[in-house]
Amino acid sequence: MDGLDEGILRALVADARATFAEIGAEVGLSAPAVKRRVDRLVATGAVRGFTAVVDPAALGWGTEAYVEVRCEGPVSPRELRRRLVGIPEVVEAVTVTGRADALLHLLARDVQHLERALERVRDELDVAATESVIVLSRLLDRARPGHAGGD
Repeated sequence: MDGLDEGILRALVADARATFAEIGAEVGLSAPAVKRRVDRLVATGAVRGFTAVVDPAALGWGTEAYVEVRCEGPVSPRELRRRLVGIPEVVEAVTVTGRADALLHLLARDVQHLERALERVRDELDVAATESVIVLSRLLDRARPGHAGGD
């Protein structure tokens, strides 16, 4: 990967819907050259996919929680992912050190919706225990452009 690839990746992260011509104008390449490089970045796995980032507020999902999950017995990260991918309220999941097997980030309309989503998580993962915290306010969020928090 060279500086041009890095520039293309920055442009795609900023706007995955940008045309190859728009990206090319930004990095100094023709549209066909950008397409070849993007195809190569996808083929090598540097770009794992393209997705829409939906504002949870548009869905009316204003309740946010983080949940530590401890499973009954060992479970691989691949298996955890396979079981969680069908639960749309789980917007992020990571494996962690410590007693928990995973840390989940959930979004829901309200506490009742969150409770139903947690029940699905528990059923899907054969959970021994969970520990949840509900977010009161978002102070800082550098991972999501345009969401610095503290509004």
